[in-house]
Amino acid sequence: MEQSTKFWDKIADRYSKQPIADEAAYQKKLQVTQDYLQSGMELLEIGCGTGSTAIIHAPFVKHIRAIDFSANMIAIAQGKATAQNINNVTFEQASIDELNVPDQTFDAVLGLSILHLLEDKEAVITKVYNLLKPDGIFVTSTICLGDMMAWFKWIAPIGKFLGLFPLVKVFTMQELVDSLTSAGFELDYQWQPDKGKAVFIVAKKTP
Repeated sequence: MEQSTKFWDKIADRYSKQPIADEAAYQKKLQVTQDYLQSGMELLEIGCGTGSTAIIHAPFVKHIRAIDFSANMIAIAQGKATAQNINNVTFEQASIDELNVPDQTFDAVLGLSILHLLEDKEAVITKVYNLLKPDGIFVTSTICLGDMMAWFKWIAPIGKFLGLFPLVKVFTMQELVDSLTSAGFELDYQWQPDKGKAVFIVAKKTP
């Protein structure tokens, strides 16, 4: 965790200035997500990065708690929120493992471009399930390297050791789906803009 945190702290400023790789897909994901949101909702975003998505969704919910383990990412996010006068998003340096909140606290959880960067995605998915209220939703956009670059699992530990990139986990889209359904989720929406792109899923916690 510490090594990955240092990696993201180091690239935070450069990351914040990068253009979105696929603007059309990003806009579609925003719209689909907002179709599920309601004004009274409490939302958690894990791995919020520099806060752009949380800020965009802020007008559609009551409050967003947005966390990231990179202090530099959070500092940039807070700066954006202040500049745009966004008052219902709380940015916080933390990992989901460190969250000490009661079960069934949130109406929705966002985990965008984060599950493949976690040591144990199953544990995180289970915690998300527990944090959600009945009928709550988990929205995730996840690159599944196992479907196109299975060999990367041999390269990833070397790159991480050398500090070239952070922890990266390799799994297939089917393995991701299995992880979600094994935790108790039902898939309500699934979309992949193109082969090799991140899969976008809205999973619902069944009562």
